[in-house]
Amino acid sequence: MASTQQHKGRIKSVKNTKQITKAMELVSASKMRRAQEQTLRTRDYSTLARQLLTRLRELTDVSKHPLFVERTVKTKLYIVITSDRGLAGAYNSNVLRQLTRALQADKEAKVTPKLLVVGKQAARFVARFEDIEVIAAYSDFQEQPTANDLRPILNTITELYEQKQIDAVDALFTDYKSSVLQEVKFDRLLPAAFSETKISTDLEKAVFEPSPQAVLDNVTLRLIEAELMQVFFEAQASEHSMRMMAMKNATDNANELVDDLTLAFNTARQAAITQEITEIVGGAAALE
Repeated sequence: MASTQQHKGRIKSVKNTKQITKAMELVSASKMRRAQEQTLRTRDYSTLARQLLTRLRELTDVSKHPLFVERTVKTKLYIVITSDRGLAGAYNSNVLRQLTRALQADKEAKVTPKLLVVGKQAARFVARFEDIEVIAAYSDFQEQPTANDLRPILNTITELYEQKQIDAVDALFTDYKSSVLQEVKFDRLLPAAFSETKISTDLEKAVFEPSPQAVLDNVTLRLIEAELMQVFFEAQASEHSMRMMAMKNATDNANELVDDLTLAFNTARQAAITQEITEIVGGAAALE
């Protein structure tokens, strides 16, 4: 049985760990609230952007627009979004597991994958693959990115698509549902044709001036940018939510461990006291 001093040391160590996890939980909760507000504030705009692109495609001939042209997918680019830090539960592993499945499916379909990774966790993971091209890797990305922060990524994917070096662009990220529910999903960014998107009644009645074609030429890139930005907002809200839950679970486990160690400490102390009393009584009896 461990001594009382050993138990004291373990209890102190667990309490110190609990203070760290509790602080990280509070920090993540604060960041989560800001990220959640940002995500919910822009989600409707992102949804409308998809509807606008879909509606414009219906009203105009997009066969010659470089970002709308649909081609047989022989080369696909994945934008993989993970975190720079760990301690976020299954946030990174869920994304990377889904990426592995997608790469395996591409291999079976004879599709050549390319990767653009965001976050150190994804960069470390894809470094293991020798036969997959990583065209760019970003780390220490802004938690609330602006249009200027996203411009290098947007320029990269649009240029590669227009030059026909890739035939599709999918964003792989964690979609924020609630504080306790997040879902890894793929979001097709290019080609800019969202056939599954349901158009609202008001948008169906909208009139585009000076013409649908002119609007299409001027807003396509901006609307794709809005969709890309929403992907980052969803990922950030999911990351902070999962880190907060992971730290909360760690804090709860530390509390339970402190209780167990305290019980063990009291048991060991009681056993030591009993042993000392027994020795005293035995010594007194020997003297008699």
